[in-house]
Amino acid sequence: MAERADDLHRNGYKLIQDTESFCFGCDAVLLTGFAKIKKGENVLDLGCGTGVIPVLLSAKSNGSRFTGIEIQENLADLAQRNVSLNNLSERIKIINADINEIKNIIGAGSFDAVTANPPYIKNRAGIKNISDSKTIARHEIKIDLRGIISAAAWALRFGGRLYMIHRPERLVEIIKTLSEHKLEMKALRFVHSFADKKPSMALIEAAYGGKTRLGVMPPLIIYKEPGVYSDEVTEIYYGGHQ
Repeated sequence: MAERADDLHRNGYKLIQDTESFCFGCDAVLLTGFAKIKKGENVLDLGCGTGVIPVLLSAKSNGSRFTGIEIQENLADLAQRNVSLNNLSERIKIINADINEIKNIIGAGSFDAVTANPPYIKNRAGIKNISDSKTIARHEIKIDLRGIISAAAWALRFGGRLYMIHRPERLVEIIKTLSEHKLEMKALRFVHSFADKKPSMALIEAAYGGKTRLGVMPPLIIYKEPGVYSDEVTEIYYGGHQ
């Protein structure tokens, strides 16, 4: 294990990561800028990895309690260490468990909001290193899209929101699966690396038991020039100061 502590540029928080395992990327940070967590809300992060989303949301919002579920024991252990490192034990709880077993882990309707940065790539036969942390984080080996959405529907109270980041090419499947679980998409925002490039990610908000009404937001552009974040992404990462 080769560890490093990364500065999260919020409240002095840091995140210990294993550089030989899966480290968080831009998508997790962008999701924390997209999720709208209200004062006093309870939030569940599905597949929390090393805890970056709960830790960042605890800094960016007035949410009351944050819970992260992570199946990989080594990542869940790191997440718990990150909670302790940042003195967040009173606000963040980490559970080492299989999301597919969520009905045995938490009560139905226990959360106001759910966040998810799930594996993007469908599981296919022949994938090597299926026990490798990076492979599990990227491929639907331990959990698939339907499992994530089903878990979110179980966890959310009526009117609660799911905030998820995924791939645009799976959007039709995402909308269909959300609807099957009484989750209706409310907001959609495409993420582009540059203004003249096609979108590489999609930020999604869906409401449990919500009415069918979708608002498409302006695109989020990551870079204004190579190596230089756009003003909006700088705000998401650094609070406006790089």
